[in-house]
Amino acid sequence: MAQLDSRLIVALDVPTLAEAMDLARRLAPHLAAVKIGSQLFTAEGPRAVHAMRDLGLRVFLDLKFHDIPNTVAGAVAAARGLGVWMINVHASGGGAMLRAAAEAAARGGPPPARPLVLGVTVLTSLEESDLRAAFGTTRTLREHVQVLAREVRSAGLDGVVASPHEIADIREACGADFLVVTPGVRPAQADRADQRRVLTPGEAIRAGADYVVVGRPILAAPDPVEAARRIAEECAAARAGSREPRAE
Repeated sequence: MAQLDSRLIVALDVPTLAEAMDLARRLAPHLAAVKIGSQLFTAEGPRAVHAMRDLGLRVFLDLKFHDIPNTVAGAVAAARGLGVWMINVHASGGGAMLRAAAEAAARGGPPPARPLVLGVTVLTSLEESDLRAAFGTTRTLREHVQVLAREVRSAGLDGVVASPHEIADIREACGADFLVVTPGVRPAQADRADQRRVLTPGEAIRAGADYVVVGRPILAAPDPVEAARRIAEECAAARAGSREPRAE
């Protein structure tokens, strides 16, 4: 069962449903939810979502929809039908696409009858130089994230996925009731791998994150359950000394 007071979402970035279910069962006592991303969903499809829900776990379906508004609306409606807790779209898809996503989700009624919809701002694997090279923007990375977050809120979405380094900027732009889910989180001694804009789980919560998403530092740990327990406890300790996050 999902632990509603936990702030930890584990990324089940594994190739098979059998591996995902084994991890989910063992980690469940420490989790707010599981994240099913492109790897597992491409391999196993909707049955991965059904399997996690059968275990009593909430599902963050991380497929980062980015297409024309009608196509994204259809994808969000399909995800709503799966009973997922949270889904995301790319914030850079534009206002019409974001509004279509929000409207498609809203047809299920208010949360928890419908999924929370988040806009992905800038991937945590990118740095400011990457942003300028890829998109030709003259904004700083922080400015760009603020612009995207405002557009996400204006379109009626519930929050954003963003690096912990931009949380304060997002709170300034969008307020305390705007959901912020933070990947790019690494325990102090963990390898950053391909992540760039990172903080520890406790630092992310103290900065104002509602939930942190952690994958490899748990999945690759000698004892994944112990790794998840430590991260969940670090988040709880940080939360006790900071603002009270939302509990969707």
